[in-house]
Amino acid sequence: MDTGISTIRRIGTDNVEAFRRIRLEALREEPLAYASSYEDWAVLGDDEWRDRMREPVFVAFLAGEPVGLAGLSRQRPSRMAHRASIVMVYVRKSLRGTGVADGLIDAVIAEARGMGIVQLELAVTAENRAAVRFYERKGFVEIGRVPGALIHEGREFDDLMMALRIG
Repeated sequence: MDTGISTIRRIGTDNVEAFRRIRLEALREEPLAYASSYEDWAVLGDDEWRDRMREPVFVAFLAGEPVGLAGLSRQRPSRMAHRASIVMVYVRKSLRGTGVADGLIDAVIAEARGMGIVQLELAVTAENRAAVRFYERKGFVEIGRVPGALIHEGREFDDLMMALRIG
């Protein structure tokens, strides 16, 4: 998928280095956006990185450089297999507002539909108003709040839970 300034594609384990670069950048640049920390992922070996790519991972590339990321994680229990979570969403700060995030989320939604998913869910830090507004523009609605979902530098942050029906 071409967003005009970047190309978005589902990557496989042959692109583990691109995945590693953009995921570590995301964790370093936006530590409040993720449950995991940079330190959690920086110590992973190659096999662990490849293992985390078992489910769909989409990367936005600009001139061959990874600049954005989004993943999809399907629920495993049979009675919940119609649901999946959007995870790891990140776009390099200089490219926000350019359509890269739209392209990444659209790619994840298309992949989810192809897998028979009917409900997408995500968690977003409540204080990240720009991200919340973005997801609302994409059709997600708030379905709950997790108080104190993350602790960063001794401070608690709430997560908003959001969902989108695509089936």
